Amino acid sequence: MTQWRGPGQPRTVLEQRIRERRQTFEEFVEFADEFARDQKEQGTLSVRHLQRLVAGRRPDGGPLGPVRPATARLLERIFGVSIDELLSEPTDVPCNEDSASELRQMLNAARRVDPVAIELFEEQLNAVRRLDRQLGAIVAYDEVRVKARQVDRLRTYSTLPGVRAKLAALLSELHTLAGWQALDTGSISDSWQHYDNAKAAAAESDDASFVVHAMAEQSFVLLDINKSGEAVDLITDARAQAKRSSPSLLRAWLAAAHGEALAANGRRNGSLRAFDESAELLGAGSEDSGGPYVVLDAVHLARWRGHALARFGDMEAVNVLSNALDRLDPSFTRAETALRVDLATAFVSQGEPEAARAHASVARRLAAEIGSARQDRRLRMLAGQLR
Repeated sequence: MTQWRGPGQPRTVLEQRIRERRQTFEEFVEFADEFARDQKEQGTLSVRHLQRLVAGRRPDGGPLGPVRPATARLLERIFGVSIDELLSEPTDVPCNEDSASELRQMLNAARRVDPVAIELFEEQLNAVRRLDRQLGAIVAYDEVRVKARQVDRLRTYSTLPGVRAKLAALLSELHTLAGWQALDTGSISDSWQHYDNAKAAAAESDDASFVVHAMAEQSFVLLDINKSGEAVDLITDARAQAKRSSPSLLRAWLAAAHGEALAANGRRNGSLRAFDESAELLGAGSEDSGGPYVVLDAVHLARWRGHALARFGDMEAVNVLSNALDRLDPSFTRAETALRVDLATAFVSQGEPEAARAHASVARRLAAEIGSARQDRRLRMLAGQLR
């Protein structure tokens, strides 16, 4: 006879072990993915799959069935016990009072979050952004994920609506940064999940601009897997949802992102029109008046426009990109890497292989230094034309 277990008690040894690690299911899945990569294990684990495993049964109440061997081996290596034991009912269930004590601790910690604490988190995020743009995700990605977990736990246990909304906005910003970092390092699925987490957090922020920003950022994942039509649809929807009250800088950024998606979809006129709209918004005065963090000025807009022109093989691309490179803040290492790949592409289109090879060489070195698998992939695709 199955032993009755009270609310909040672990249903399987696996669930109990994860609780002992003080990890959410999302955090454990992230850890398991890193463990698998480090240990060269083939097993994979999604949050949905883990939820089924810890329940010990299928959603319809039926038997769970056999676990994939690779997944079983991964879990066995992490915990040091057999998969059969992990999926069995725990015999040493912690008492409800222990669970209640932990809840009280987290509620008390979340209640101590005040405007000063929020500001401190924001300062830490800005510092990580600075490291990320100069040194790359290879240095900053782990720190962003740790910070996201901290903020998520505080948001989960916050009972003050105003504080919870600010933590949600901060969490959305952390996940959008992590999403871009994961995309740059070639972790496409992780990037998508970060952006989904960003959208979910943004929905609690009481500011629709965080939602549209996360939507637009996620469109770049679609572009990287050659789903340009879907990317155009997503960014079009994001722009439609952006209110007139949304920060003008964000609306300018959304227009530029739309231009890049349209360029990837081969829609030259629409792309250049979107860049013109972005320029108009910048020219009208797009000061940062709150909302999501975006980087856009005349230099970065020229860089984006030049990227589109290079896609089309436009003769103007080299001049636009060269001027942007001359004016680019040298701390934007990832941006410089992408810009030089674009210049190499543009020079190839103009039949100037030596200039193309020079920029590709610098881009290759920078991509290696910051761990940019995304730009390295673009360079490998271009390599055949540089011989």
